[in-house]
Amino acid sequence: MPNPAAEAKPVDDIQGDGRWMSLHEAFLRDAKEKEPEVVLIGDLLIAKLSQSRLWQQMFEPLHSLNFGIGGDRTENVLWRVLNGELDQIEPKVVVLLVGTNNYDNTADEVTEGILAIARAIREKQPTANLIVMGLLPRGEKPNPLREKHAAINKRLAEELQDIPLTTFLKIDDKEFMSADDIIRRDVLYDFLNLTVDLGYQKLCEPLLEEIQNLMGTFIKVESTSVETSSIGGDIATN
Repeated sequence: MPNPAAEAKPVDDIQGDGRWMSLHEAFLRDAKEKEPEVVLIGDLLIAKLSQSRLWQQMFEPLHSLNFGIGGDRTENVLWRVLNGELDQIEPKVVVLLVGTNNYDNTADEVTEGILAIARAIREKQPTANLIVMGLLPRGEKPNPLREKHAAINKRLAEELQDIPLTTFLKIDDKEFMSADDIIRRDVLYDFLNLTVDLGYQKLCEPLLEEIQNLMGTFIKVESTSVETSSIGGDIATN
């Protein structure tokens, strides 16, 4: 039986403004005109990162491109990868974060969708290092979607070991919760999306460290700390 999460598909333009395809075409132009060393691709978490101060402080010095689109599902990102967004560049690192918007697919379907994207990226960029980020917990209190994300992350950690030059980066769920497993609104303001400062800090600091380790370089950035505890992070939606 076909898996809709692993079948490449553009977003249906139900609103009639063509924004999704316009963004895809803008990314194609960026890829043609620029020479990025780091490319981040995924859903809203990636998209909103480009509008944060952390993007300017942490990622612009690494010559990064942001190919995030809010609301994207695995099948949409797969379509974008297969339709040119990684064709005209030679980045050293590609970062993938997607899957939370596939809330109506099973854990296995979403996992296969993410793996399909990872394989497509490997085919398009055989010498680049790929970082696949684990899905974040969602919902204020424990719920079935959290359990599904945990199952997806567990299988990704196992399956990605067999793909060359690929790293699975999972940030501890406790970074986003209080002691009783309640999501903190100062980190995920609507129990799903990252807050501008602390939330993105929990994503960006460990991600930047992993990117720099893979690139064999070090970019010194001013401290962004708004909390003295350890850092972690991930998200996505709309």
